[in-house]
Amino acid sequence: MAVPRYWREIPQRYNLVGTKCGSCGKIYFPPKVVCPTCRRKSLGHMEDCALAGRGTVESYTIIYAPPPHFEGEEPYTMALIKMDEGCYLMGQVVDLEPQEIHIGLRVEACFRRIYEDGTRGAIQYGYKFKKMEEAETP
Repeated sequence: MAVPRYWREIPQRYNLVGTKCGSCGKIYFPPKVVCPTCRRKSLGHMEDCALAGRGTVESYTIIYAPPPHFEGEEPYTMALIKMDEGCYLMGQVVDLEPQEIHIGLRVEACFRRIYEDGTRGAIQYGYKFKKMEEAETP
């Protein structure tokens, strides 16, 4: 299977699909086969759950020395985001200067370019987060 096709076929990479435990109701991302809380009681009771893509910044860090494929993008911000459904995601916050990002900032997922594979030229896409418009905050 070609690498671009492989990445496109991972549902949570593009659609924010997690799982919900049919026993306790907790939602997990990325998807889990067994609920870490209920364990054996959750076997066969984990269901796919689409996340709305909205959440709140719980913590963040500014990257000044990026890993390969991200050179030239620094500084950029990575944040721990508590989704409205209760699970946590790690993601890059875009369209804001690092000093504009703060704990409690409401964000929403957006589909963006992650990086380009230099040897094959394949562009990898995925979710990042941007500030929610004022009218959309609860």
